[in-house]
Amino acid sequence: MTRDSVKTVIAASMVGTAIEFYDFYAYGTAAANYFPKVFFGQTGAAALIGSLLTFAVAFIARPVGSLIFGHFGDRMGRKTTLVVSLMTMGVATFLIGCLPTYAVWGGWAVVLLVACRFVQGIGLGGEWSGAALVATENAPDDKRALYGSFPELGAPIGFFLSNGTYFLLETFTDSDDMLAWGWRVPFLLSAVLVIVGLVVRVRMEETPVFRLAQQENKVVKAPLTEVFRKSWKQVLQATFLVAVTYTLFYTLATWSLAWGTKTVEQGGGGLGFTNREYLLMLMVAICVFAAFIVLSCLYADRVGRRRVLMFSSVALVVFSLAFPYLLMGHRNFAQVMVFLCVGFALMGIAFGPIGAFLPELFDANVRYSGSGIGYNLAAIVGAAFVPTIATWLSHNWGVRSVGLYLAVMALCCLVALVTTPETKDTDFTR
Repeated sequence: MTRDSVKTVIAASMVGTAIEFYDFYAYGTAAANYFPKVFFGQTGAAALIGSLLTFAVAFIARPVGSLIFGHFGDRMGRKTTLVVSLMTMGVATFLIGCLPTYAVWGGWAVVLLVACRFVQGIGLGGEWSGAALVATENAPDDKRALYGSFPELGAPIGFFLSNGTYFLLETFTDSDDMLAWGWRVPFLLSAVLVIVGLVVRVRMEETPVFRLAQQENKVVKAPLTEVFRKSWKQVLQATFLVAVTYTLFYTLATWSLAWGTKTVEQGGGGLGFTNREYLLMLMVAICVFAAFIVLSCLYADRVGRRRVLMFSSVALVVFSLAFPYLLMGHRNFAQVMVFLCVGFALMGIAFGPIGAFLPELFDANVRYSGSGIGYNLAAIVGAAFVPTIATWLSHNWGVRSVGLYLAVMALCCLVALVTTPETKDTDFTR
């Protein structure tokens, strides 16, 4: 049971996941702000919804990626699988930055965009579960949630890098330049980040728990069959435990960006913020997200995962009913900052312990497959159509309907928690 050093574990799990999420969030920002004009040739609500539907494509692909990478992750090991998933995601992201626009190729540009987005989803489908296992399978028994926070912290880091890139671009270019070429820069820059991530992951060792499973001949030939035969209930529980975090995140980061910066005619709320102003507020709030990931994981190691997540679910129901009143003023920075900071604090509490909780639900020989399938099915249930649904709801029924949508997802998480046992003291080598 010799382990990699803490520095190596942090680098292999956090850095790679940050790169993966950077790629994913770069697309979300572009889909909300630039792709309606670049790939659909319009700026109205219909073009925004069409653009956000392409955003959903990757979430549909993610369970496919978890099936593919989960199989090889449980058969061949975590290390090799993580390297391939990162390359898959990186190549697709770089190609998006090279695509022709609607003005050049018409509808074929949208077809190519959807294809690249699907491949992006395949790559990310194998990323999170592998990174979580690298962290937790190298962790001391009493610090699994804390180690599990390493890949979770990749989410705010990737988001900060992505939004920071767009913020700098919008600071030094005008809107015409952003539509002409500026939107491509974050996708092209991802190539540099991918090279860094590959170097880190190639140097890491296989996890001690997987090596032990190999020595004891516990590696199964068909992990997917084993998961659905013995652990289908845990897959469903994992799906709804995670789904609300996706709904909350893309409500905060993608839908609210469009709501805060676009006019009513463009599908937004007419709050009067510029893209640059809203991105800066998001970057401040994302620091709150990162802090609460660590705090919630420290507490989850002390009192258990369920109690922390129970609190976050109940608090999210209250937040869902209250936040619409914070998004009804015009250029009210204070109200929007309260909305973002409270929302991302609750996001950190709900998301942090997941890095340990999901892997603990499954046996070591099917852990990559089981946790990955549950996590990525949650992407469909909780995230794939969130920006699209929230935009349609807010455009037709007002912002309160978005709050009710989030509250329903929080209640689903609460039901899943009630049926799930505490896993803090589970034997992780079983």
